[in-house]
Amino acid sequence: MFISLYAAVLGLLYIGLSVKVIKARRRYLVAIGDNDQQVLQRAIRVHGNFSEYVPFALVLLFFCEYSGLASGWGHVLGSILVIGRLLHAYGVSSVNENLKFRISGMAMTFSVIIACSCYLLWQSLI
Repeated sequence: MFISLYAAVLGLLYIGLSVKVIKARRRYLVAIGDNDQQVLQRAIRVHGNFSEYVPFALVLLFFCEYSGLASGWGHVLGSILVIGRLLHAYGVSSVNENLKFRISGMAMTFSVIIACSCYLLWQSLI
Protein backbone atom coordinates (compact mmCIF):
# COMPACT_ATOMS: atom_id res chain seq x y z
CA MET A 1 0.00 0.00 0.00
CA PHE A 2 2.06 2.90 -1.30
CA ILE A 3 -0.70 5.51 -1.36
CA SER A 4 -0.88 5.75 2.44
CA LEU A 5 2.75 6.81 2.67
CA TYR A 6 2.39 9.64 0.16
CA ALA A 7 -0.98 10.76 1.52
CA ALA A 8 0.61 11.04 4.99
CA VAL A 9 3.69 12.93 3.74
CA LEU A 10 1.57 15.29 1.65
CA GLY A 11 -0.84 15.76 4.55
CA LEU A 12 2.03 16.94 6.75
CA LEU A 13 3.29 19.21 3.96
CA TYR A 14 -0.21 20.69 3.71
CA ILE A 15 -0.17 21.50 7.42
CA GLY A 16 3.28 23.06 7.03
CA LEU A 17 2.00 25.29 4.23
CA SER A 18 -1.03 26.20 6.34
CA VAL A 19 1.22 27.22 9.22
CA LYS A 20 3.23 29.45 6.85
CA VAL A 21 0.01 31.26 5.88
CA ILE A 22 -0.99 31.65 9.53
CA LYS A 23 2.44 33.02 10.47
CA ALA A 24 2.37 35.50 7.59
CA ARG A 25 -1.13 36.62 8.59
CA ARG A 26 0.08 37.22 12.15
CA ARG A 27 3.24 38.97 10.98
CA TYR A 28 1.32 41.42 8.80
CA LEU A 29 -1.81 41.55 11.01
CA VAL A 30 -4.11 40.46 8.18
CA ALA A 31 -7.14 38.33 9.04
CA ILE A 32 -8.87 38.32 5.63
CA GLY A 33 -7.31 38.85 2.22
CA ASP A 34 -3.64 39.75 1.82
CA ASN A 35 -3.46 43.54 2.33
CA ASP A 36 -1.06 43.68 -0.69
CA GLN A 37 1.65 41.89 1.31
CA GLN A 38 3.71 39.92 -1.23
CA VAL A 39 4.96 37.33 1.26
CA LEU A 40 1.39 36.64 2.39
CA GLN A 41 0.11 36.57 -1.20
CA ARG A 42 2.70 33.98 -2.09
CA ALA A 43 2.03 31.85 1.00
CA ILE A 44 -1.69 31.88 0.21
CA ARG A 45 -1.06 30.97 -3.42
CA VAL A 46 1.32 28.11 -2.57
CA HIS A 47 -1.24 26.71 -0.13
CA GLY A 48 -4.07 27.18 -2.62
CA ASN A 49 -2.19 25.58 -5.49
CA PHE A 50 -1.34 22.60 -3.29
CA SER A 51 -5.02 22.32 -2.32
CA GLU A 52 -6.05 22.38 -5.98
CA TYR A 53 -3.72 19.70 -7.33
CA VAL A 54 -2.71 17.29 -4.58
CA PRO A 55 -6.12 15.84 -3.66
CA PHE A 56 -6.83 15.02 -7.31
CA ALA A 57 -3.38 13.47 -7.78
CA LEU A 58 -3.84 11.37 -4.63
CA VAL A 59 -7.23 10.13 -5.82
CA LEU A 60 -5.66 9.07 -9.11
CA LEU A 61 -2.80 7.36 -7.27
CA PHE A 62 -5.33 5.56 -5.10
CA PHE A 63 -7.20 4.28 -8.14
CA CYS A 64 -3.91 3.21 -9.73
CA GLU A 65 -3.04 1.23 -6.61
CA TYR A 66 -6.54 -0.24 -6.49
CA SER A 67 -6.22 -1.20 -10.18
CA GLY A 68 -3.05 -3.14 -9.54
CA LEU A 69 -0.22 -0.72 -10.28
CA ALA A 70 3.05 -2.26 -9.12
CA SER A 71 4.19 -0.72 -5.86
CA GLY A 72 7.55 0.22 -7.39
CA TRP A 73 5.80 2.43 -9.94
CA GLY A 74 3.55 3.78 -7.21
CA HIS A 75 6.58 4.84 -5.20
CA VAL A 76 8.11 6.48 -8.26
CA LEU A 77 4.93 8.45 -8.94
CA GLY A 78 4.39 9.30 -5.27
CA SER A 79 7.97 10.51 -4.92
CA ILE A 80 7.71 12.62 -8.05
CA LEU A 81 4.54 14.21 -6.69
CA VAL A 82 6.13 15.03 -3.31
CA ILE A 83 9.30 16.43 -4.89
CA GLY A 84 7.25 18.40 -7.39
CA ARG A 85 5.13 19.95 -4.68
CA LEU A 86 8.21 20.84 -2.63
CA LEU A 87 9.89 22.47 -5.65
CA HIS A 88 6.75 24.40 -6.49
CA ALA A 89 6.29 25.59 -2.91
CA TYR A 90 9.92 26.69 -2.69
CA GLY A 91 9.79 28.51 -6.01
CA VAL A 92 6.53 30.36 -5.48
CA SER A 93 7.28 31.22 -1.83
CA SER A 94 10.25 33.36 -2.78
CA VAL A 95 9.46 37.00 -3.55
CA ASN A 96 12.43 36.94 -5.96
CA GLU A 97 11.00 33.85 -7.62
CA ASN A 98 13.20 31.53 -9.63
CA LEU A 99 10.75 30.21 -12.22
CA LYS A 100 12.79 27.02 -12.69
CA PHE A 101 11.49 25.67 -9.36
CA ARG A 102 7.89 26.61 -10.06
CA ILE A 103 7.93 25.20 -13.59
CA SER A 104 9.71 22.01 -12.52
CA GLY A 105 7.27 21.49 -9.68
CA MET A 106 4.23 21.91 -11.89
CA ALA A 107 5.74 19.73 -14.63
CA MET A 108 6.31 16.95 -12.09
CA THR A 109 2.78 17.31 -10.70
CA PHE A 110 1.28 17.26 -14.21
CA SER A 111 3.43 14.24 -15.11
CA VAL A 112 2.01 12.25 -12.21
CA ILE A 113 -1.56 13.23 -13.09
CA ILE A 114 -1.01 12.37 -16.76
CA ALA A 115 0.75 9.06 -16.00
CA CYS A 116 -1.98 7.98 -13.58
CA SER A 117 -4.73 9.02 -15.98
CA CYS A 118 -3.13 7.12 -18.87
CA TYR A 119 -2.61 4.03 -16.71
CA LEU A 120 -6.23 4.09 -15.57
CA LEU A 121 -7.48 4.56 -19.14
CA TRP A 122 -5.33 1.66 -20.27
CA GLN A 123 -6.57 -0.51 -17.39
CA SER A 124 -10.20 0.29 -18.17
CA LEU A 125 -9.81 -0.56 -21.86
CA ILE A 126 -8.05 -3.92 -21.55
